[in-house]
Amino acid sequence: MRAVCWHGSKDVRVEEVPSPEILNPRDAIIRVSSTAICGSDLHLYNGAFPGMQAGDVLGHEFMGDVVAVGSGVSNLREGDRVVVPCVISCGSCFFCKRTLFSCCDNSNPNAVATQDAFGAPMAGLFGYSHLTGGYAGGQAELVRVPFADFGPVKVPAEVPDEKVLFISDILPTAWMGAEYCDAKPGDAVAVWGCGPVGLLAVMSLRAMGVERVFAIDRVPHRLAKAETLGATPINFETQDVYQTLHDQTSGLGPDACLDAVGMEAHASGLLGVVGRVKQAIKLETDRPSVLREMIHCCRKGGTLSVLGVYSGPIDSFPMGMAMNKGLTIRTSQVHLHRYRDDLLRKVLEGTLDPSLVISHTLALEDASHAYQLFNEKLDGCTKVVLKPSLPAGATPTPVS
Repeated sequence: MRAVCWHGSKDVRVEEVPSPEILNPRDAIIRVSSTAICGSDLHLYNGAFPGMQAGDVLGHEFMGDVVAVGSGVSNLREGDRVVVPCVISCGSCFFCKRTLFSCCDNSNPNAVATQDAFGAPMAGLFGYSHLTGGYAGGQAELVRVPFADFGPVKVPAEVPDEKVLFISDILPTAWMGAEYCDAKPGDAVAVWGCGPVGLLAVMSLRAMGVERVFAIDRVPHRLAKAETLGATPINFETQDVYQTLHDQTSGLGPDACLDAVGMEAHASGLLGVVGRVKQAIKLETDRPSVLREMIHCCRKGGTLSVLGVYSGPIDSFPMGMAMNKGLTIRTSQVHLHRYRDDLLRKVLEGTLDPSLVISHTLALEDASHAYQLFNEKLDGCTKVVLKPSLPAGATPTPVS
């Protein structure tokens, strides 16, 4: 089968790889109809996340049709159309029983590596390094799905892929981040990053009734999209973020700040330059510029919701400022199974339309070009969907 394989920084290739097989009674095999490039995939593309090996199959946002199930899977049958959660969870361990699904104890065969890195074993993820299990990802024609008796979400045949695909990751991630803001009527929330997760966080906050949402970025077409979703845009290259937010909030600052950027954040000034250099020469794994700015901007007693991916220690973290301002920090990988059913209902009833973030739909064979478009934010790119069924170079009609 054909799959998108990682071969190093900015080097992804579509190659022939062995087709997956049922290895465990709880497995299923999915034929992929749509898959997407996530902003966190760009950390792998840029060589910023550890644990990758040449030939690893990328991708953790995907959906398709069931073509085979193991003997332990009774909830799915051949032909079912499903969205697959990016987080692999067993459904029965200490953490899954407490709906902390991204902390699953049983889904990561390389748990010792995360125990060493993070002090505890973490859940497995599709297509996201050997730290998270080394599972082959969804940017492929076929995928083996472990714990298929618990994970996949069945979706109606008549609904376009684009409407439900992002239940696999970025829609629950954004919704969880918005929920973590704990915003009350009249509160103001600032969102850093107008990529797909940031845009869907704006959409989620607005759906929750938050009237004042600020969206911070430097790319005009991303800021414009955030404005169409109901946010007030702030371009950090032309506006003073701290002063603008305080002017708009009676001098208090936002009640909550949401990080939808993570470890490769851009920043102006000396600390921004130092952060890029340190990350490039491996003195620091992550660039914490967004975290620093959120702590500076947030009102006293406010909340920080951190969705951006971070992989290790960071320097110049203003813990004294966070402590003295009495800030609450909430973060995690997405506990996806907690939100999937409710978000599917909201999508089907029209309350949420995550397809609005899609700018490009390309063939799986065009993945290398698609990664470049998304990484460099070319041609108005906000989100790329890849279709294994399309011939290379094909451009389908956008879904209305």
